[in-house]
Amino acid sequence: MSSAKPRYFIYHIVVGGFAVLLLYPVIWLLVSSFKESEDIFVTAGSLIPNPFTTLNYAQGWEGFGGYNFGIFIKNTVIFVVWMLAGHLISCSLIAFGFARLNFFGRGFWFAIMLVTLMLPYEVVMIPQYIIFSHLGWLNSLKPLVVPAFFGHPFFIFLLVQFIRTIPRELDEAATIDGANTFQIFYKVILPLIVPALATTAIFTFYWTWDNLLGPVLYLNSPEKYTVSMALNMFLSNETVSNWGAMFAMSIVTLVPVFVIFFIFQRYVVEGISTSGLKG
Repeated sequence: MSSAKPRYFIYHIVVGGFAVLLLYPVIWLLVSSFKESEDIFVTAGSLIPNPFTTLNYAQGWEGFGGYNFGIFIKNTVIFVVWMLAGHLISCSLIAFGFARLNFFGRGFWFAIMLVTLMLPYEVVMIPQYIIFSHLGWLNSLKPLVVPAFFGHPFFIFLLVQFIRTIPRELDEAATIDGANTFQIFYKVILPLIVPALATTAIFTFYWTWDNLLGPVLYLNSPEKYTVSMALNMFLSNETVSNWGAMFAMSIVTLVPVFVIFFIFQRYVVEGISTSGLKG
């Protein structure tokens, strides 16, 4: 018992040290947001703002072009909500089809779906842009959110693995009670895959909230910019970059990310560990 205490103490010291090491960039970002913009890189090695200022937050919130940062946050929230709705609806339905329904070529189409996981976004970026350009969808959220309603291969795979852990006897019992296919999905399967759906929602939130490439491709009007695009606007190749304001707004945009993670982290662990994706 006494020999276990030193090991327990050393373990927490080592883990705590790694935690501080991993959190150091975030701590540095937070501290730098309270420094004067011109002093951030001059005193980069110091974690004590001198002088301490909150002007960066005021300047950052003012935004640019007459649009304050609240507009960009609102645009991003709308973007995230549409992406969540698209992924949760489409991926759950498609996963149910692959996991429970018997149809011609099911294995083939499932393999094709998995192959698309290996395609980098850069491969499909230009063809998609041409298609959306012909549809007249440029400078809108349609090119970004409409594809979400046709499924995402990673989330489909995750949900398929989760559904396969659910006994088929539940489906058979529901069928005996007179339930049709959709009722089996809605009343039997859907309530049981909540952890996997929560994992899907959390990862969708993370990937959408900081998505820069997609909005840069399709959004041209400042009033439609997302937070990732707005943060990029604080940097300039022609004039002095406002690093202080960018760091301050980076902290503001990180708050929802941390809040979501700490509230729903157990769903992420549960969803992945019970879906066959654990290492």
